[in-house]
Amino acid sequence: MTKEPGAKACKVCDKPMTVFRWKPGAGHRYKKTEVCKTCSKLKNVCQTCILDLQYGLPVQVRDAGLEEAEKVCMPVSTTMRDYMYEQLENKMADDGPGKSYSRVKRPNAMLHRLQRTGPYYERNRPHICSFFLKGTCNRGSECPYRHEKVPDQGPLADQNIKDRFYGVNDPVANKLMKRYDKIKETENKLSRQGPPPKPDDPTVRTLYVGGIDSTYTEKTIREHFAPFGALADIHMVGDRGCCFVTFIKRADAENAVNSLYDCLFIRGRRMKVVWGKGKVVKKTRSRPMAPGMARKTVPQFQQTLRNANYPSMSGAYGANKI
Repeated sequence: MTKEPGAKACKVCDKPMTVFRWKPGAGHRYKKTEVCKTCSKLKNVCQTCILDLQYGLPVQVRDAGLEEAEKVCMPVSTTMRDYMYEQLENKMADDGPGKSYSRVKRPNAMLHRLQRTGPYYERNRPHICSFFLKGTCNRGSECPYRHEKVPDQGPLADQNIKDRFYGVNDPVANKLMKRYDKIKETENKLSRQGPPPKPDDPTVRTLYVGGIDSTYTEKTIREHFAPFGALADIHMVGDRGCCFVTFIKRADAENAVNSLYDCLFIRGRRMKVVWGKGKVVKKTRSRPMAPGMARKTVPQFQQTLRNANYPSMSGAYGANKI
């Protein structure tokens, strides 16, 4: 990694900034900072990719899930922007970086559904060689750029740092918003169908709750289901993203699934509540004996001979003599 103080102007506020340049790994392209440290702190975004540090989403998508009071309106004019930067820099010295965007009372379900949880390595791939597109690249395998055809990205190929920072006219954000609209349309179709029919077996009192992870505890689930009636058991299966809630009474389970179907949110995340079968207890079978260790059954005629009392087997006939 290289560090060059004041080597470049910020693409948002046009102030000189320190540029960091590094290579994520072998076969990847060099990356560098695009906006200054102050701009990244104000919007709580990465200095290189301009994505939200908490959800990994564009600013336009992140702001769509927040309330108006939780947003920071950034002025575009130079005079107001410089004055606001000076005021916010003094405020950040006391509150810390990104404090305004960390005070989210109840995050929108859209952010949890669209957030990126893992790394996205496609962003680190080298750029396409322009000489290869012209047919004049003679470096072959030694060329650090990709020798591929330009994919048809449409509006995604036209991205601007300022538009991404201010959250306007961002083609990546528009693509994510359209994807969420399709997801919401599918969920609305399922919600209009109503809760699933109750099972015919009257002994089933267990509900399946999907959408959790290993950080959810039994206490968190109990707070949402206890108001409907007494609970017999809560079985957490965090590694599979679900849990099973068993009520003592069947009527309480029916009331819970009818009330919470498609409208249960825990930590801003939508939960799936349907009827379940409960824990399956497998019957333990007796351990089989090793091969060759099975007991040999004595035939019936040998049992008859052993139990019979014949005179020839007595000592008088020499049966016990050597």
